[in-house]
Order: sequence, then structure tokens, then C-alpha cells
Amino acid sequence: MKHLTIVVPDGQNNISSITGSYEIWSRANLFWKEKTGKNLFKIEVAGMSKEVEYEDGLFAVRPHTQITAIAKTDLVLIPSLNHNYRTAVKGNQALIDWIAGQYKNGAEIASVCTGTFLLASAGLLEGKTCSTHWSVAEHFRSMFPGIDLQTDRLITDENGIYTNGGAYSFLNLLLYLIEKKYDRPTAIYCAKVFQIEMDRHSQSAFIIFKGQKQHGDEMIREAQALIENNVHERVSIEHLSSRFAIGRRNFDRRFIKATGNTPLEYTQRVKIEAAKKAFETSRKTINEVMYDVGYSDVKAFRDVFRKVTGMSPLEYRSKYNASGATPTPLPAGRP
Repeated sequence: MKHLTIVVPDGQNNISSITGSYEIWSRANLFWKEKTGKNLFKIEVAGMSKEVEYEDGLFAVRPHTQITAIAKTDLVLIPSLNHNYRTAVKGNQALIDWIAGQYKNGAEIASVCTGTFLLASAGLLEGKTCSTHWSVAEHFRSMFPGIDLQTDRLITDENGIYTNGGAYSFLNLLLYLIEKKYDRPTAIYCAKVFQIEMDRHSQSAFIIFKGQKQHGDEMIREAQALIENNVHERVSIEHLSSRFAIGRRNFDRRFIKATGNTPLEYTQRVKIEAAKKAFETSRKTINEVMYDVGYSDVKAFRDVFRKVTGMSPLEYRSKYNASGATPTPLPAGRP
């Protein structure tokens, strides 16, 4: 029988990815046993403490065992750390060392949301690709510059290391892993029981782009402000670089170093973020929104919008604008 370890770090306050992972994987195991007559995995929740409290003591998790009692496991699942990732990294060195040791001994490691910070601290992501919650991307890049962070990706899978995007997207990571470790019918069964949308691959539509500002290049900060304050205009990158008396190539290089985006990519993301908000909150047509954010070519606007969000402007408006949606009537019932 294979072994799954769901770890419980000290000093963090996210319980849903622990309980959710345990419940869904247990259901997959039960479904598999009904088909084959045996469990595929032994599932254990393991930590460094006998009890870990969450939400200011409202909830608590009492792990099955200590990590020191598990000499070998096949798959380690690291839960989300919410926004306590810095504290969690400092207070869980023994767990980090254990995770690194398990990977060295052949275990696969999966991290949920900001659990990627523990995974990165174990040295297992250097030179690799990973994802995490889009809201902490800037902090992640500053702490781990040698890792290729791709927040558009919902799930990454590289050399026995799995990561995923933010919050409840861990449900999609679980289905992905269950399909790999059990089979497709088991994953479909779990998707139906827990009503999880299958085969999601991107978190682009959920990203709120605020711009990367945690850098020390004042000139680039000024350039960012000019882009953001002139979202309704068509921005010329050549004009922008000449305004700061710097060549285009050097301007691009400094912009990428500071923000992680080229000036053109940054401009596109700012404009598309403004378009998203317009689609969410107004009754403006697609053409009206397009002109408002400085585009005059429908195809160009549609292509950039889809590249940034993974959806067409029409799909996005239909999904997120309540005034444009037609509610499904509830069945009649007794008062």
C-alpha cells in the first residue's frame, strides 16, 4: 500500500486545505476499494506538534502522528499557509528538512497555494517552474529569485513536484493527483461527489493585477505611474523611454528587472484590468470598454484580453456582470 502524508505546519492558520484534502482523498480511497477490494493509499496527517490551532483557537487539528515517526512516504501534501508564510517558514525548519529528505528518498511533493513557500525553502524548486496565489507573487519572487514563478498556471508538474494556485483551487490539484495516482474514473467520481469543476488549468481570470511596486528603481516606478494614470490613452513605449532620456533597450531591461514584465506586457495588463472592472460593474458594450482603455482594433483587444484572462471579453462579461446574467429560476416550493 502506498502512503500519503498531509503535513500540518506549526504557526499557520489555514485548515480547509488540510481537512478538504483528507476528506477527498479518503473518498477516492473508498471508491477504489469498492472497485478493487483494497485501499491504494494509507492516509496520515502528520505534524511537529500534538495539536495546532486555527482561526484564533476556534478550530484545532490533532495530527495522527509526528513527522519523525514517518521514515518513508510516497506523496507529501503541504497545505496553504495563508498569509503567514514568512512566520511559517521560520518556525518549521524541522518540517522543511523532513520534506527535503523525503523527496531525496523518492517521495513526490505537492504544495497548495502559499504552501509553495515551504517547498521553496526546502530547496526543491530552484531552477523549476511553480505556481502560488497571485496575491503573493511579488513577495515570492523577491524571496526566491531563482525560481520560475508562473501565477497564470493553476497546476505545475515537474520531476515529482506539484504546485498549484490560490485558495480553493487546491480542489483541482487534488483531482489532478487522484487521476494520476488512481485513474480517471476515480477523479470523475470525486468531482461529481464534491461538485468540483474538472480540468481547470489556469487561474488567469481570477488575478487582480496591481502592478509590481516592491523594487528600488524610481524611474521605473514613475513609468508605471504614467502607464496606470493614462489607461485611456494609447501608450507608446518609445515615447515613454525617451521621456526618461534612456534608450529603448535599456528601458526594457530595467523594466523587466523591476517588474517581471516588459513595458508592453505591463501596459496590456493595466489596460485589461481596467477593462475587467468595466465589464464587472457597468453596462457598457465591448466596443465602448475597448475604446475606454485605449484600443481601437477589436481583434487586437480581444486577443490581448484572452491572453491575459484566458477568456474572451464576451465570456468574461457574461460570467462576472450580474446585470447581464439571467438567474436560473428556483423550483417552486411551499412557503
